[in-house]
Amino acid sequence: MDPYRRLPPGLTQTRAAPLSRRRMLGRLAALGGAVTLGPTVLAACGGDDEDSGGGSGGGNSLTFSNWPAYIDEETVDLFREESGIDFTYTEDFNDNNEYFAKIQSDLSAGRRIAADIIAPTYWLVPRLIQLEFVEEIPFDQIPNSENLVEDLRNPAWDPDGRYSLPWQSGMTGIAYNVRATGRELNSMEDLFDPAFKGKVGMLSEMRDTVGLVMLSTGVDPADATFDNAQPAFERIEKAKADGQIRQFTGNDYMDDLASGGFVACIGWSGDIGQLALDNPDLRFVIPEEGGMRWSDSMVITKGSPNADNAAKWMDFVYDPEHAARIAEYVGYNSPVEGVREIFESGTEEQKALAESPLLFPDEETNARLHVFAALDEEAEAQFDERFSSIIGA
Repeated sequence: MDPYRRLPPGLTQTRAAPLSRRRMLGRLAALGGAVTLGPTVLAACGGDDEDSGGGSGGGNSLTFSNWPAYIDEETVDLFREESGIDFTYTEDFNDNNEYFAKIQSDLSAGRRIAADIIAPTYWLVPRLIQLEFVEEIPFDQIPNSENLVEDLRNPAWDPDGRYSLPWQSGMTGIAYNVRATGRELNSMEDLFDPAFKGKVGMLSEMRDTVGLVMLSTGVDPADATFDNAQPAFERIEKAKADGQIRQFTGNDYMDDLASGGFVACIGWSGDIGQLALDNPDLRFVIPEEGGMRWSDSMVITKGSPNADNAAKWMDFVYDPEHAARIAEYVGYNSPVEGVREIFESGTEEQKALAESPLLFPDEETNARLHVFAALDEEAEAQFDERFSSIIGA
């Protein structure tokens, strides 16, 4: 049974076979000294319609709407036990635009939504702030926020650092099944190989898909304009029309990769590490042209009556011990200082984790990663309209 089977939005998703921290740790540790993130292969390591009621309240509940496969169950259970809070953790965040469309009507009308905390990708945060869809973070109740890594303090998407705390960061590259492809992949050109026609997936996350294809056309997405992105749009459009691309997906691309629907696709680093626990033929590589870097951030939704409880959760996961447990499981870059030191002082397997280029990218790897340019409202509309016309959204 596929442990990542998607459920309808709004339902809590439970894995059929939860992955243990030991299994994840073993997979990452085994790669610690042997993996590179260069052109050579990286073997995978691893609405509520109530009226707005203000930003805090005295209730004993909390709901966090997050992406699939993005936390270990042990951490969720520990928080419930230690806090006594009736904590609902859902995995119904599949795509940023899809989720935004789901909540926009209620929040625009001043009605709160079911989720107290959501985890949008960095580029969506400024839009939520501008629309006043989020509450200020009560930092005075989150002393562990002092553990935020330096390069994520006052980020470009929240320059005053008032509305968000990073959840995890990661890399976008190529995911593939080496048994199905018959060879290792290391370039974006591989996704356009006719041998894989009809078995290639790309993400509905515009910045990831367009950004990687822009790199293949020789344009840095950090300098993206609507004009210089046209060769990438045209290449994606042609691949779609020719049947090269089977489907554009959100986080549910994992289903197709696990089942064999995709032999290769654009994917996210930590996801592939988890899938590879059950299928060692799966691989993740940063293409030789370069990869994309991103962060997902926790924000408190407007009108949430549970801001105090949200602060307790944020303080809990910003404790380095809890952050390390999450990092062991998800295989992404933790936003919390001290995680690497915990691994370095632990078992031999944990020490190897500290050397994992997926969890702690070195300078050479970071130099090959790109962040998509900040787009103004007009450019955002142009990019979204063009991309939507291609993928049929």
